[in-house]
Amino acid sequence: MSHLRRTVGIYTLGCKVNQYESEAIAEGLASRGFSVIPFTEICDAYIINTCTVTAESDRKARQLIRRAIKNNPAAFVLVTGCMAEVFSDKVSKIAGVDYICGNGHKLQVIDALENLFAKGCKNDAPEISLAPLDEFEAMQIAKFDRTRAYIKIEDGCENRCTYCIIPEARGKVRSKSPLEVLSEVRALTDGGCREVVLTGIETASYGKDFDKYRLADLLEEVDAIPGIGRVRLGSLDPSLMKPDFVNRIAKLKSLTPHFHLSMQSGSDKILALMKRKYNRKMALEGMERLRAAMPGVQFTTDIIVGFPGETEEDFALTVDFAKKAKFLMIHVFPYSERRGTVAATLPGRVPEEIRHARVRELSAVQAEIQKEILDSYTNTAVSVLFETFADGIAIGHTDTFVEVCCPTPHALQSQLHTVYITGNDGKKCVGTLCPQLNTQTGDK
Repeated sequence: MSHLRRTVGIYTLGCKVNQYESEAIAEGLASRGFSVIPFTEICDAYIINTCTVTAESDRKARQLIRRAIKNNPAAFVLVTGCMAEVFSDKVSKIAGVDYICGNGHKLQVIDALENLFAKGCKNDAPEISLAPLDEFEAMQIAKFDRTRAYIKIEDGCENRCTYCIIPEARGKVRSKSPLEVLSEVRALTDGGCREVVLTGIETASYGKDFDKYRLADLLEEVDAIPGIGRVRLGSLDPSLMKPDFVNRIAKLKSLTPHFHLSMQSGSDKILALMKRKYNRKMALEGMERLRAAMPGVQFTTDIIVGFPGETEEDFALTVDFAKKAKFLMIHVFPYSERRGTVAATLPGRVPEEIRHARVRELSAVQAEIQKEILDSYTNTAVSVLFETFADGIAIGHTDTFVEVCCPTPHALQSQLHTVYITGNDGKKCVGTLCPQLNTQTGDK
C-alpha cells in the first residue's frame, strides 16, 4: 500500500444530505493530506456512504463494499451512513471491512482512517462506532460545485411514516444553527456558487428544536445576504404550505419558484395508512396558494404505488390527483417492503406485477402532463443556469427546474444566460442563446 500517496475513493448512495456529508468528509480528508480520487481507481482506502431507504439500497451498498475489496484487497474499507447505522451487524459480516460508522458523528471516519494508516494494516474484525443521534454534527463545506451547492440545515425525522426506516437511521430532529447556515451560504456565495440548495432529512422540521425560529425565518435571513444567487429548497412537506408561510416566502427574491413535495399518494386512505400529516385537499390547496403567490411556480414530487391496501379506486384517486396537481415531474416508485417497518406487516399486499403496471400507467399520464408544461415554455425567453457542457451542448436549469439544452460553442458552466425556447423533447426544453439579453448578473 502506498502510504505516501494516501489515496481515498468515496462513493455516495442516497439523498442530498448524504452527498453533502460526503463532500464534508472529502474536504476534511484533503485538509489532512489525503488525495481523494475516483472510487473506480485503485485506492489505498475506500469510504462507502450508504443509504437504507429500501432493500435495494442495502443491496447496492453491499455490492459497492465488495467491489472496493475486490479492486484492492489490501485497501482500508470504511462504511458509514444509514445502512451502517441500522444494520451494522450485517455490514460487519462482510469480510474485508475495517471500520463501520453510523450517522451520529460521521466525520470521525477521518480520524479512523488516520488511525488505520498509522497502524499500517487492516483490522482482523471491523471496529464499530455508533454514536447517539441526539446532536447536530457540525459540518461546513468551503466549495462544492461552483454552479450548485447543497447545504445540510437539518437532520433527523420524527414523523414515523409506516413505510419508512429513516427515523431509525437518522434519529430525532436536529437543526443547524442559523449563524452556521448563514456563514456557510456567505462563504459559498463569495466563492462563486450561483445556486444554494437547502436540504435536510425533513427540511420542513427545521427549527423545531429551536425557540420561535423556523424555516421561513431562515429563508428570510438567507435572502438578505448580499450577492446571493438562487436559493432552492431540497423538499417541502405539503403540511407547511399554509397562508402565513406562503405569504412570507413569496416575497423572497432569491427563492426559486420550484418545490419538491413529499406527496407519496393521492388517496386519503393510503395517506392515512402511511401516517402522513396531510390529505389531498390540503396539498392541492397549498399548491394553488403557492401558484397564486408565485406565478409560474413548478412542482415535482415522489409517488409510491402498490402500497398495502391500495385498491384500483385508490390508485385512480392518485392518477386523478396527478392530473389536478400538474407536476412538472413525478418520480414513481413501486412500493418496496422494508423489514422493520409497520407497512411491511399491513394486510392487503399488492402483487408485484400490479405495482409495476401502476408505475407504467401513472408514468404515462405524467409524461403527457410534463409535455404540456414544457410546451408552455415554447417561444418564451427564460434565464438558465448552465451546469454541464459536452459535444457543443450546454445543459442547465431554469429557476423553475425545467431542464434546458442549448447548442453553443462555448462552455457556459456556472453562468446565467437568457435562452429563447424553441421546443422540447418531452423531457427537456431546447433553445438558443439570446446574447443581447445576457443575464450573467441577473438575480436568477
